[in-house]
Amino acid sequence: MLKTRKGFTLVELMVVILIVGILAAAAIPLMRGRIDSAKWSEANATAGTVRAAVRVYFAETGDNTTIIGTLNDAGIQGKLGFTTDDLTGTYFAAGDYEITAVSGTGVATVRVTGSQGNAPSGSKTLAVDGTWQ
Repeated sequence: MLKTRKGFTLVELMVVILIVGILAAAAIPLMRGRIDSAKWSEANATAGTVRAAVRVYFAETGDNTTIIGTLNDAGIQGKLGFTTDDLTGTYFAAGDYEITAVSGTGVATVRVTGSQGNAPSGSKTLAVDGTWQ
């Protein structure tokens, strides 16, 4: 009576491990770009909220000059109705947001620069036309 063995050989197992390793090596760089993109989406959402607050402030007062500056300034925060906690997220803090210009129609240009250790590097700007550069 012959016994038949069931299972995988060592070579087959090593081939499977090699394939999984190659797939992991290819996927990790792709995922790194997605992580930074997700971090910048937090900044984009908060910059949009800041832009909406600037439009409301401009509509109520007609003033587009006294709200230019960084949003860690208590005076600007008060005018726009924010507190520091409102602008602090996982990757960006209130001081990372700067209103660089306000158009004659009340549309703000907001520049975001990450300063926290886990923030993505560089800076991006929410332009007047709504593009994220």
